[in-house]
Amino acid sequence: MTKQTNLLEVDWSQIPAPQDDGAAAHLVGMTVPPISLRATNDTAVVLSELRGRTVVFAYPRTGEPGKISLVDDWDMIPGARGCTPQTCAFRDLFAELKAAGAKQVFGLSTQSNAYQTEMASRLHLPFPVLSDEALELTEALRLPVMEVAELTLIKRMALVIDDAKITQLFYPVFPPDRNAGDVLEWLKSNPV
Repeated sequence: MTKQTNLLEVDWSQIPAPQDDGAAAHLVGMTVPPISLRATNDTAVVLSELRGRTVVFAYPRTGEPGKISLVDDWDMIPGARGCTPQTCAFRDLFAELKAAGAKQVFGLSTQSNAYQTEMASRLHLPFPVLSDEALELTEALRLPVMEVAELTLIKRMALVIDDAKITQLFYPVFPPDRNAGDVLEWLKSNPV
């Protein structure tokens, strides 16, 4: 197995797919708790206060070009690889997601707001990314996580939230670059 170093061009046939471990089954129907998260547009976002339909896609951590992975076998951890392709797919389909009823779109990870702000600028994201570095939302919703290099990382998923209630879950997500398209199709089939 050769290590795939390009963050965007990934041969998904060489990456292990995550299995549905049931760790997110409780989420549909839950009300999002009133937790404030720092966003890359320098605002505080409380998902439970947002009206209308919100899409939140969560991922373990986006990579930094030219930097080494957290661990040597990052690509072989099911569900770890693909955060940048997932994020870029939501970027590329942002206007269509909005047209299909998503009033807001957010990325979510446990990375620091400072790192996320650099990444959002580098990838030209039209939506904010939320930092749950303190794991408040992750723990309150009991989001599925993975422990890698002594860090707690959210497993890849997407949530559709309508007026603070989680109405749809995409989990597990594979390949990551198709997640935005799957969410878009669901939004079109389930108008507000």
